[in-house]
Amino acid sequence: MTPLIRKLLIFTVILAAIMELIDISIVNVALSHMSGNLGATLEDTSWVITAYAIANVIIIPITSFLSGKLGRRNYYIGSIVLFTFCSFMCGHSSNIWMLVFFRFLQGIGGGALLSISQVVVFEQFPKEKQSTAGALFGAGVFIGPTIGPTLGGYITENYDWPWIFLINIPIGIFVAISCYFLLREPEIKPPTAKVDWTGIGLLAVGVGALQTVLERGEVEDWFETRYIVVLTVIAVTTLLFFIYWELSIENPVVNLRVLKSKSLSIAAVLTFVTGFGMFISIYISPVVAQRLLSFSPYQTGLLLLPGAILALVALKICGTLLQKGVSPAIVIAMGFIIFIYFNWRMSGITLNTSGAEVAASLIFRAIGMALLTVPLTMLAVSSLEDKDVGQGAALNNMMRQLGGSFGVSIINTYVAHRFAEHRNVLVSNVNPSNIKAMDRLNAYITYFQYRGFTYNEARAKALKLMENIILKQSSLLSYRDAFFFVGLFFIAALPLLLFVLSKSKKPQTNLVISDH
Repeated sequence: MTPLIRKLLIFTVILAAIMELIDISIVNVALSHMSGNLGATLEDTSWVITAYAIANVIIIPITSFLSGKLGRRNYYIGSIVLFTFCSFMCGHSSNIWMLVFFRFLQGIGGGALLSISQVVVFEQFPKEKQSTAGALFGAGVFIGPTIGPTLGGYITENYDWPWIFLINIPIGIFVAISCYFLLREPEIKPPTAKVDWTGIGLLAVGVGALQTVLERGEVEDWFETRYIVVLTVIAVTTLLFFIYWELSIENPVVNLRVLKSKSLSIAAVLTFVTGFGMFISIYISPVVAQRLLSFSPYQTGLLLLPGAILALVALKICGTLLQKGVSPAIVIAMGFIIFIYFNWRMSGITLNTSGAEVAASLIFRAIGMALLTVPLTMLAVSSLEDKDVGQGAALNNMMRQLGGSFGVSIINTYVAHRFAEHRNVLVSNVNPSNIKAMDRLNAYITYFQYRGFTYNEARAKALKLMENIILKQSSLLSYRDAFFFVGLFFIAALPLLLFVLSKSKKPQTNLVISDH
């Protein structure tokens, strides 16, 4: 393979991964537009996000198996075609459930675009340059979820929501044609084995149930809703049996035995933590900007761009440092500390915080995530045999997605509880003994009387205004608490880096962290 063809292949598969990751977050800012256009409730419309996430988490762990069974080239190109076709159908859906159905199928197609793309990129580099491969793929992993809200906001404001799906079509066609000519089967092919239908079924049911609980639990008041309880029991039972089954048979659909690699196990846990922080921050930062600081969807997206640009620089620097022998543990620790600092800054925002201040904070988020992506990706696959790299990459990517799902679910519940507590405290302070509160209330009454309202009308409007202020302040305080909570979660995970440090003490020129 000539250098030019190799570069084009790397560009193609990273573009496919970015496209898949963009679609995770691009719809977030368009849900209200979809709801109105399709005549559906906002709760029903949120299944557009849930369906994609469920399909993604189901398919990602078995991409290695499907790749071996169908042939990597056939499976990858087929997944691109499925993803592109379903993007077309999503953009032409006439009702919400048609959209949800094709969104689920789009997620099935998208699963391969992440894990197989990662494996292909790493295959193009020798062991001594794996850090470069990690930096290149890490850029895609980071850029996708980051620019999703920006792109979605711009398209929604200037065109219409179907274009957030239709934009995938020319990209998908290019990627499919390019891979048809450039992508080849791996030199080492896994042996053909009997299909583990039991494992596939248990995984699909277990992960599907778990993902539904995580996505819908907060909306449905968790275990106060019968179907959430039933799905929780199903998820726990089937996933436990899935683990037992996969460890008991000779040719499992998901080879959990690769987790015997300490490098992969540690990376999986740290990747879960990273996904937890990455998806929460990209989820609540736009909410704060739009609902509390009154930015439009497009303006909110623009706040993320400076960080995304600087993150690309950080990824390049990160790859260079690792190439020169800097311990991955040091780089990961830097990433954790910078991301903790981002959450500390955001936990201090006020309603008067400017867009420039928010953008500056998001730069720290971006750089922190960039410094985590590359060394964790390398750590996950570094000590695996070539035949297990695909399985290890798939499991690690699944942990990132699960971390994000757990994170968003937990943070929604946490914010709801903190909002209720802050509102109760603030409301209790609006009483005759609180001179400042009474002075403000009287000032509002006077203002509305000046505008021509009677005293009773002015008082009712003043109380309503006070209530709106309390709601906004309660929301602000609850989101500040959420950022602080995420920071504490990362601090709690810091001791895990000691395991990475212990595996990085030997000087190594090729950055391969070995268990042997």
